[in-house]
Amino acid sequence: MTAVASLGFVGLGQMGSPMATNLATLALPLHVYDAAGTDLRAPEGAIAESSLEDVAHNAETIFLSLPDGPIGLSVVRDICAMGDRRTTVIVDLSTVGPEAARKAGGICQQAGLIYVDAPVSGGAVGAKAGTITVMWAGPNSQLTRHQEIMDSFSKNQFHVGDEPGQGQALKILNNFLSATAMAATSEAMLFGLSQGLDMKTMLDVVNVSTGQNTASRDKFPERVLTGTFDAGFKSSLLAKDVKLYLENTALAKTPNRVGNTIGEIWSDCDRARPGSDFTRVFEFIRDGK
Repeated sequence: MTAVASLGFVGLGQMGSPMATNLATLALPLHVYDAAGTDLRAPEGAIAESSLEDVAHNAETIFLSLPDGPIGLSVVRDICAMGDRRTTVIVDLSTVGPEAARKAGGICQQAGLIYVDAPVSGGAVGAKAGTITVMWAGPNSQLTRHQEIMDSFSKNQFHVGDEPGQGQALKILNNFLSATAMAATSEAMLFGLSQGLDMKTMLDVVNVSTGQNTASRDKFPERVLTGTFDAGFKSSLLAKDVKLYLENTALAKTPNRVGNTIGEIWSDCDRARPGSDFTRVFEFIRDGK
């Protein structure tokens, strides 16, 4: 299989994301476009394009990093409708949900393109460090073909399946667990504080005991205890991901009693604190607003 000759990156309001920045360090032309304004967001070394068409005309593989399913499907349809595109592979790094990924895969198949459902996890810190996790649902041969490219921004790459939607299923269950850990740890810490315990002491004990989790190990010591609340992921996005998880558990008819409670917490937090960092759920649970 031939090597990839050129890359594209399409985002919305996030073109300067660490993933695009890391891709721009490769010895490959990187054509970028952002409908919210490319020139101000394009990473150094990338070729700023004025339209999605320009990216598709120049890039063999296009990476997508978009906010939701409807936007992602719109971009996929536009790329597939272009008759003189160079693009043959779309790697979707977004969290769009299983249904949107399956639709995008079908659209690409009809147009003769390969669609890879490849959501990521690890946050802004992991993306910047090049250590994020990629959940690749698509041909394993394409993961092998893109290996060096993926290594520029991901330390952990897993081939989780061949069908679009499987990567999304893993991503939303992962984010549900992350949301649960953050909400549950907030409640636990607030109880401990009410008993006169010190938060740092509680975290030190929990993190060498059975209650440890991603929130207790990272979010609370680094973002809550410090008062910075700067994990770099908005509560609105996590609320969206939990909603996607609940919608899909309902379709699958799997248990979701815990999920419904967590979904209500994050939905209420998003309404009360729109645009806030998701670690501020601690303040929302503490204050009730």
